[in-house]
Amino acid sequence: MKIFRGLRHPGMAPGCALTIGNFDGVHRGHQAMLALLKNEAAHRGVPSCVMTFEPHPRDYFAAVTGKPDLAPPRITTFRDKLAELARCGVDQAIVLPFNAELASQPPQAFIDDVLVGGLGVRYVLVGDDFRFGAKRAGDYAMLDAAGTQLGFDVARMQSYEVHGLRVSSSAVREALDQGRLQDAAALLGRPYSISGHVVHGRKLGRALAESVPGAADGFRTLNLRFSRRAHAWKPAASGIFVVEVHGLADRPLPGVANLGVRPSLDPTDVNGGRVLLETHCLDWPAHLGPEGAYGKIIRVDLLHKLHDELRYHSLAALTEGIARDRDDARAWLASRSARI
Repeated sequence: MKIFRGLRHPGMAPGCALTIGNFDGVHRGHQAMLALLKNEAAHRGVPSCVMTFEPHPRDYFAAVTGKPDLAPPRITTFRDKLAELARCGVDQAIVLPFNAELASQPPQAFIDDVLVGGLGVRYVLVGDDFRFGAKRAGDYAMLDAAGTQLGFDVARMQSYEVHGLRVSSSAVREALDQGRLQDAAALLGRPYSISGHVVHGRKLGRALAESVPGAADGFRTLNLRFSRRAHAWKPAASGIFVVEVHGLADRPLPGVANLGVRPSLDPTDVNGGRVLLETHCLDWPAHLGPEGAYGKIIRVDLLHKLHDELRYHSLAALTEGIARDRDDARAWLASRSARI
């Protein structure tokens, strides 16, 4: 998949079949829309194209109004969203910066300057609740009328349902917030996952090994740390999870992970208050050695929530908590194997 930031790049196709949205999670409703888009693009002999925005429009308005609660938790990181779009077979992605200029652009100007002038759209597919332009003044009827006048087709896809439940990013966020990982997986069509480069952490596992009898070599972790910049990723899930790690061995590695800001740690440490996914593998691959995972790209599938984050006031208490979580993770994985 080709990725373009902004419009009018030399490698961009002169025409396309386009869909527009935030695509947070790239859930089963999005996947159905992308499958239809690919089919319509093939009929017209043009590439399939997704237009998305970074930051999320609600992140932008939360920042400019000084109301951080307006920003929704995100299901996927920007990196994972693009990876899922590529996995769905999209030919190119257009990433537009959502800023003051785009927020104030009238709907007709968006059609003329972006859709027609910038992308040369031949077909536009939108969802049933699609709105666009300043103050969300543009709607499907306006887009359809413009297509008739300017020579591109417009279609609208109705809601996608699974077991009578409308699939939406909001429904996925709610399931993740409530720790219903199986429901989230049903809506996503895959386990909820997070990927990234393994980075150095606070070396807490070493401190445990030095300070707590019997802890040596028992708490090695894989750390994925996320940006502290404005509009930084705020995950829809948090807590302690049973997980599987992909990318370090020829099979998934079982583990237990903490997703959040680690309230048991000093907020001035290397994490700097940023979101951290810290995964302890139950079976560490010997071929990696103690330092062999740093810099590697891994994917962590979150399978089951054990509990919310807890605050520990000593290394000994933290050690006991990790040991309990590790035992509970092994028990859950064993029960899952028995069910399969």
